[in-house]
Amino acid sequence: MNVAPYLAVLRTPRVPGLMLLMLVARIPATAAGMTITMHVLLGLERGYGEAGLVGALSTIGAGLGSPLMGRLVDRRGLRAMVSVSIVTEGVFWFVAPQLDYPVLLVTCFLTGITIMPVMSLGRQVLTALVPEPGRRAALAMDSMAVEVAFMAGPALGVALVTQASSRTAMWAIGTAMVLVGVVLWVVDPPVRHEGESSERVPVRQWLDGRLVGVLISAGGATFVLSGVEVSVVASMRELGLTGWTGAVVAVMCVASLAGGFVYGALPRVPPLWALMGGMGLLAIPIGLFGASPWLLSLALVPTNFLCAPTITATGEAITKHAPASARGVAMGLQGSAFTLGVALGQPFTGFVIDHSAPGWGFAVAGLGAVAIALGTIALDRRTALAGAL
Repeated sequence: MNVAPYLAVLRTPRVPGLMLLMLVARIPATAAGMTITMHVLLGLERGYGEAGLVGALSTIGAGLGSPLMGRLVDRRGLRAMVSVSIVTEGVFWFVAPQLDYPVLLVTCFLTGITIMPVMSLGRQVLTALVPEPGRRAALAMDSMAVEVAFMAGPALGVALVTQASSRTAMWAIGTAMVLVGVVLWVVDPPVRHEGESSERVPVRQWLDGRLVGVLISAGGATFVLSGVEVSVVASMRELGLTGWTGAVVAVMCVASLAGGFVYGALPRVPPLWALMGGMGLLAIPIGLFGASPWLLSLALVPTNFLCAPTITATGEAITKHAPASARGVAMGLQGSAFTLGVALGQPFTGFVIDHSAPGWGFAVAGLGAVAIALGTIALDRRTALAGAL
C-alpha cells in the first residue's frame, strides 16, 4: 500500500494538529445523541418512541441548520459561527437536564439548527489547508477520523450515564462542546485556501445538476448505511444476542476505516455512483448470513468497506464543483443530505422489518441505494447533454 499521499498530507503545515482537534471536537458531538436518548429513557422515564422523537427533531434541526451555519462561515468567518454555537449550546446543555419532556422536544430542535457543524467544518478546514492534489488522501483521513469518533462518542455517553447519571452526562457533554468551541475560536483555522477567491458566486451558477447528483449520492450512502444498521440491530435481537450488537457495529466501523485508507491512496478511483451503488448491491444479500453473528459480521465487511470511500468521494466532488466563497454552504448541504438519508433509511427499513424479517431490511436498504445510483446516472447524463447544447 502506497502511504506517500498520507505522509504528504501530514507534512502540510497545521494539518496534523487541526486533524487531531477536529477528531476531539467530534467525540462529544457523537456522544450527544446517545446521551439525550438515555436521559429521556432513564432520567425522564419515558419510552423508546419518545426518546426517538427527541433524536429525530434534533436531527431535523441539524439538517436544516447545517447549510445556514455554513453560509455564516462563508459570509462572516468561522469565529462568527462558533460564537453563535457556543452561546446556544452552552445555554441548552446547562438547562436541558432540568427541562420537562415537551420543552426538551422544542429546545432540541431549535438548538439543532445552531449546533456547530463539526463534521462538515473538518472537511472545509482540510480543503483550505491541503492543495488539490492531496485532498483525496486528506478527506479519506477525515472520513476515517469520523469513524473513530462514532466508535468512541456513543460509548463515552453510555459510560457517563451508567457511571454517574444522565444529568451529569449532559452537563459533561455540554461543557466539552463549549470548550471545543472556545478552542476553535482561539485557533481560528482557515476556511479557504490561500489565494482562493472570496468573490460571491450566485447559487444558481454552482448548484447545478452535477452537484445535486453528488448530494443525492451522499444521501443514498447514509440511506443504505442507516438501513443496514437497523437491520443489524434487528438481526442480533432475533438471535437473542442484543448485547453483542456493539461488537458487530465495531466490525462495520473497522471495515470502513480500511476502505477509507485504501481509497485515499489510489491515484484513480471509481465514479461516485459506482461506489454508492456498490454499497447497495453488496448489502442486498447480507440477510442470508443472519443465522450466525460471525457470518453476519463477515457479510457486513464488503458493503462497509465502501462506506468511507463513498463519503470521501462526495466531499472531494463538492470541493471541485463548489466555489471557495460558497464552500461552507455546499459542505452544509452535504451534511443535510447525510441527515436526510438517515432520516429516510432508518424508518423505511424499520417498517419493512416490522412487516417481514431482518433479512429483508438489508435487501430493501441495498435496493434503495441501487435505485438512487441509477437515478444519479440519469441526472449526470441529462446535465452533460444540457451542457453540450
